Amino acid sequence: MSFLGLRKWPTPACLPPMWPFVAAGALTFFLVSKAQDMGVKSETWRNDPRNPYAAQIAKEAHH
Repeated sequence: MSFLGLRKWPTPACLPPMWPFVAAGALTFFLVSKAQDMGVKSETWRNDPRNPYAAQIAKEAHH
């Protein structure tokens, strides 16, 4: 018996219909990560004591 014309198991795996959402999620994660990294390393936040990466940025600047 079918419900609204759908079979009991419509696809063997969920990846084929979900690939655009997986790709968009990965792209969004990557772009937000890059934006955060650029913001942390910007001139205004580079020497701020509230910046958790200040020591790492200072170490990289001396190389």
